[in-house]
Amino acid sequence: MTRFTSILVANRGEIACRVLRTARAQGYRTVAVYSDADAKAPHVLMADEAVHIGPGPVNESYLVAANILAAARSSGAEAIHPGYGFLSENPAFAQACEDAGLVFIGPRPDAIQLMGNKAEAKRRMIAAGVPCVPGYEGEDQDDATLLNEGKKIELPLMVKAAAGGGGRGMRLVHKPDELANAIKLARAEATSAFGNGDLILEKAIIRPRHVEVQVFGDSHGNIVHLGERDCSVQRRHQKVVEEAPCPVMTEALRDEMGAAAVAAAQSINYRGAGTVEFLLDEQGAFYFLEMNTRLQVEHPVTELITGLDLVALQLQVAQGEPLGFTQDEVTLSGHAIEVRLYTEDPSQDFLPTSGPVDLWSPPGGTGIRVDSGITSGQDISPFYDPMVAKIIASGPTREIARLRLIEALKETVLFGTRHNRDFLVACLEKECFAAGKATTAFIAEEFAEGEIADVQPTFADSAVAAVLEMALQHRELYDSSVLVAPELRGWANASPLVSRKQYHHGEQVHDLAITPLPSARYQVSDTANTTVIELVSLADGTAHVGIDEAQHIARYHLPETGRLYVSIDGRAAQYRDMIRLDGVQDDAQGSGRIVAPMHGLLLEVRVAAGHTVEAGQTLAILEAMKMHYEIVADAAGEVADVMAVAGAQVAADDLLITINIAE
Repeated sequence: MTRFTSILVANRGEIACRVLRTARAQGYRTVAVYSDADAKAPHVLMADEAVHIGPGPVNESYLVAANILAAARSSGAEAIHPGYGFLSENPAFAQACEDAGLVFIGPRPDAIQLMGNKAEAKRRMIAAGVPCVPGYEGEDQDDATLLNEGKKIELPLMVKAAAGGGGRGMRLVHKPDELANAIKLARAEATSAFGNGDLILEKAIIRPRHVEVQVFGDSHGNIVHLGERDCSVQRRHQKVVEEAPCPVMTEALRDEMGAAAVAAAQSINYRGAGTVEFLLDEQGAFYFLEMNTRLQVEHPVTELITGLDLVALQLQVAQGEPLGFTQDEVTLSGHAIEVRLYTEDPSQDFLPTSGPVDLWSPPGGTGIRVDSGITSGQDISPFYDPMVAKIIASGPTREIARLRLIEALKETVLFGTRHNRDFLVACLEKECFAAGKATTAFIAEEFAEGEIADVQPTFADSAVAAVLEMALQHRELYDSSVLVAPELRGWANASPLVSRKQYHHGEQVHDLAITPLPSARYQVSDTANTTVIELVSLADGTAHVGIDEAQHIARYHLPETGRLYVSIDGRAAQYRDMIRLDGVQDDAQGSGRIVAPMHGLLLEVRVAAGHTVEAGQTLAILEAMKMHYEIVADAAGEVADVMAVAGAQVAADDLLITINIAE
């Protein structure tokens, strides 16, 4: 057996914290690694020791194997846990760990190599008798060959990076004339993300469920499956909601899919945690999609219904010990649902966002688990994946788990950076999801154009914000005053003082008049509405407020920037008093001013001054958070100026191109 007592976690964020938590609980000495951008991140503070590995960009830090191995040597770590992403499915890194005398907590390098290439993996699965999707997985990667092979596949078809995953390097093709551009974009994205531009083509299975089976193997030849997870709710092939078990699973189908997954793992003599992913069509047929040779993001839902700690099992197997249980001893109990909290803007086509974490307050309660990697006061970096936390709920039934998760999300507070919490609630509340009928087409079918938009604060929300802001201002003034009795707060010897606050949210304006009433009550009015807000209690970060006699809990945060964040009944917004700002308002972005939607690297600029462009025409390609984004013209006209330079890093809202709009 291979024994070790110290573990270096070659990752960051929530997965690093997750692995560290189990490793520390089991008595291992732990080592974290960090880039410049993560110097004060939670995973750094959680470990026994932390080693700096380079600048913020991943290709200068977390993806540099030599830096990780050097950190292991300097810290005396005996084993490396790769987490997921980064180097977790890099066979050369796994081999380098073994060559350096370190235990790689994961599969053998040859298994990673084989299953990491979708084309080779598919060929192996066909040989093993595992059902696969019809398509082309050949070694000839010439564009002409791919175009010719694509003509043989019934449309729609999917272009996929052979060496990657996570939705990168994937394009769905509906029409023959779309294939050439899809191959070009997928190859470029695959090369950038994985260093390998090889592609495969597959018939697209329309409206399938994405069902994956968790497998586990040890070095003694034992391989079992731990049930399935349904990961059908996705956008851009990135999972958003995951649950276990699958809502439409039967015992017979579970046995069949489980046997196929075990056969896939046995065919490559698999060791450690792995996931065999399938597409399940509406007729109950399933097809091999890929195998992930690592721990999955969504592993908590399996843990909650099996009672197993999958990280602990990884450490056990890596020590050379047997699993210690058989397939017959695996039992599934209850239901668990997980959502991924991303810092992204759903109203802007889910563009990733970066910025400060002014306040992070995760939920609690019965059946709630939170795996996160952020803390109040840090910044969300543009260098990394935008997933910052996972909120998981479990219960004896699916409906109880769903309802618990909705309430937990409404209690979740992340102030400072745009995120997808409200969108997650909307997903869980859809009748289609509640009925267990969601497929991979769920988001496209259930959310109409314009429905995924910012939820504007109601008049009552703004009234609460106005009262809180005024109360906090008064408390600050009172605390700095001398010999003023508490009962004199807000007192005047004439008629009651009326304050005014004006909040802008897009085109919506709430111009409010606030009049103090007895007993900590305030009348708030605008030209069309009037309500009475009672400030029942005001503590740091939390207030109990009455709105027309009904009490609510409001979470708030007032940073030193003139902004007030308020979350009430799950509705969160940022408030800036435009009156207090002397009438200065943010200018709306003028039409024809093309700005960077986020921090990133400009890969390509396709226009120059004097070019004529049409609305929707691609002007530039931006790489950010591992994805490629097309920056398009917002109107037809002539390009007036181009500030964008290919190869340059740009920040969110940097002006890239100006267009003289055609009349």
